[in-house]
Formats: sequence, C-alpha cells, structure tokens
Amino acid sequence: MNATMTEAERLAAFVVRASFADLSTAAVEQLKIRVLDSLGCALGAVDGAPVRMIRTLVEEFGGAPRCTLIGGGAAPPDRAALYNGALVRYLDFNDSYIAPGETCHPSDNFGAVLAAAEYAGGTGRDLLLALAVAYQVQCRLSDVAPVRAKGFDHTTQGSYAAAAGVAKALGLDAARTANAVAISGTAFNALRVTRTGPLSHWKGLAYPNTAASATHATFLAARGITGPPLVFEGNKGFMESIAGRFELDWEREDLERVTRTSVKKYNAEFHSQSTLEGVLELKTEYGIRPEQIERVEIETFDVAYHIIGGGEEGDKTVVRTKEEADHSLQYMVAVALLDGQVLPEQYAPERIGREDVQSLLRRVTVRPVEAFSRQFPARMPCRITIRLRDGRAVTRDKEDFEGFHTRPMRWATVVEKFDRLAVASTAAGLRREIAAAVATLEIIPVGDLTRLLAQVRVPVSVPSA
Repeated sequence: MNATMTEAERLAAFVVRASFADLSTAAVEQLKIRVLDSLGCALGAVDGAPVRMIRTLVEEFGGAPRCTLIGGGAAPPDRAALYNGALVRYLDFNDSYIAPGETCHPSDNFGAVLAAAEYAGGTGRDLLLALAVAYQVQCRLSDVAPVRAKGFDHTTQGSYAAAAGVAKALGLDAARTANAVAISGTAFNALRVTRTGPLSHWKGLAYPNTAASATHATFLAARGITGPPLVFEGNKGFMESIAGRFELDWEREDLERVTRTSVKKYNAEFHSQSTLEGVLELKTEYGIRPEQIERVEIETFDVAYHIIGGGEEGDKTVVRTKEEADHSLQYMVAVALLDGQVLPEQYAPERIGREDVQSLLRRVTVRPVEAFSRQFPARMPCRITIRLRDGRAVTRDKEDFEGFHTRPMRWATVVEKFDRLAVASTAAGLRREIAAAVATLEIIPVGDLTRLLAQVRVPVSVPSA
C-alpha cells in the first residue's frame, strides 16, 4: 500500500485499474442476472405514483437529451440517473447485500452507471465493468464501515459507490476519479430516519437521489472541480465523524463481490425473504386457509426484528402505505397467507386497507432469537409457527431462500421474474429482445439496450405534485 496516497486516491487507483479481464465468468453471469433483475423491477414500476411525479419533473425541467429514459424520451445524465434509478428501486424488489452491520441494494447504482455508459458511447462490457466497480465499492464499505447503528442510511456508502461506477463508465483518470469520490462522499451523508417510524416515498427514492447527485458530482470532477482529498481519514472526515476507523486495502480488492449479493424472490424487504418462503411452503403443504389461523409466531434474527419486526425502527403493526407495508414483517406474512404470494399487487392501497389483512397482521408476533442472530449474515435463519383454531400447530425452520447467495437464482428464473413484472408495460417480443440483449451484453453497444428500453410503455397521464 502506498503510504503517501490518500484513501480517496487509493480507491481511485482501484477504479482506474479495474479491467473486464479481472471479472470471473461467474461474476459476469451474476452481473447480467442483476441487470435483467433491475430492469424487471424498473418495468414493473412505471405506473408507480412517485415515479410518475419524478418523470413529470424531469420532463418539465428538460435539459440536453443525452441519456435515454426508460419508456422513451431523454434527459441529462444526472436526471436520467434519478428517473431510471427510481424505477429500479421503487418496488423494493431489487437485489441486496448483507454485512454484519449494514444491508444495501447495490443495483441501486444501475441507473447512474447506465446513464454514464450511454453518455460516453460505451459498450455493454464497459457497463458491466463499471457496475462491478460500484458493487465492489458499496459492498466492501458496508463490510468495514457500517453506519446504520450511528443513525445514518446505507445510501451514505452508496455516494462513494455511485461516484466510482460513474467515473469508471466515463473513463476518468485517477485524479478526477478521486475528486468525484471526495465530492460525493463529503456531500451526501443521509439520515437513517429515512427507514424508521412512519415511512414515506423517500424510502424508495433516497438512493436514486444519492446516485443522481453523485452522477452530477462526478461530471463536476470531470470538468476539473476538486473535492476534499482527506474525505475518509481527515479532520471531521467520514471516519472521524461517522464510520470510525477502518482499513480497506484497495490494492488487494477484486471485482467478485457481486457473487455474494442476493436476488429477491418476493416483493418484500430483504430480511423477510426466508420467512416468506417458509410461510408459503407451510400454506401449500398443509393447505392452510385464512379462517383456520389463530395466530402466527415468527422467530428470527435481531436485524430482521429491529428493521421490519417492531424493534428499534418502530411499530410495524400500523400499516397504511406501500412503504410501511413492505417494511412490516407482520403485514407481509399476513398477506402471504391470505393471497399465496407477495408481489406488487399486494401493495395496492385497496389491498393494504382491507380488513382481512389488517386483522391477521395483528395476530402475527415477531421476536428475536439469539441463536439465530449469531448465524446472521452467513445465513438468514427463522422459525415459523402457525397455530390453528383446532389446536394444531405447524412449524418450519429456514436458513436461506431461493435467490440468497448460498442458493443463487438461475437465469431462467430471473427471466420469469422479469416477464412477470414487465408484462403490463411491454409486448412479449420486446421482453424477449431485452432479455437477449442483456444475455449478450458484453458483446453489444450500450445503445442497443437503451434503444429497446425506450420502447417500454409508460402511462400517458401523470399525477400532480
């Protein structure tokens, strides 16, 4: 390690040095799976009210039409990053990465990296490499510098990741990359209240905002604007003010962290996935009908309890909105038992407010178990007990789910998820073309993919602010 370099310069050197040849075959395969999964989430969100509000804003503000908006039209790179990133994130169905003290969604960087790669006239190979860089930076900072317990949101580490990915896609040199990282890391430190208490639209829009802001900051750095060189280790820098001291040797880092991320099987907060798989297995295996259920007991690890079970981040039995519903384990378990699935339809306002789910969710109890907490994050253990009115009880223990990095989701399954989410906004032929483009992304120009994404149908009418 070069002791004369700043931490930002070491990170920048890693970004500049990264090469497509550094990616294993498995990493390339997993990156393409994440791209298709992200696009499925995006196409399934085109009718989301907050997303439509953002599109209205982007269209009103205008600007140089340099980067494609999913669904047609074009905008400056930072605004394309905001809109396309909001599409990927809104459903809360995109991938996740878990570290001992942090959980993040690395595909939140896709909108920004796609905009930068298109702006630069890049290839699909350039896009995949820049995305791999963003994944590596966000995941490794989550490993060594978690901020959730300090009251900050995971988008804080994301500011460094998005800047690094955009800089790589733009082909910036080390000095400009270091400045992009420094500006972003200094400017975009977000509060965890984003995901505690009564939840708002901002839960799904915080990272798109960070990624768009980091994109803007990276373009400033590309033009020669400098940032605080000691953003990590300096007086009142990231380490001193937020994260505490940590070490990360970027000279030894690879691009393989994407293979440790997980794809969601259910449209639900990540820490619920193994529980929901177990709940639905029990419902199917025993033919459980809602009227048979007396109560449901969920034992889980402490992180799940605190974030979605009613622990330190607030009561999860008061559920009025989509944002509250997809972060309430009680709601998600109840609606899974009632509907036999947890997909976007389960978050329609009329579904959330219905008496059957509101009643059942109050009969779901969640408690942390120390033995399960010790296994996290290597596993996502839980025990589900459904007690029936006739006195019987059925139980299922789980430690992972289909899509967890220990049980990866296959390409064919991700294509099914993509088709399911995109059916309302695309014709079957367009879906096949998009999937084929992603499957061969390393040998096509980025423009071939964005031309297909421009053909997605978006609603004509938009809600007012």
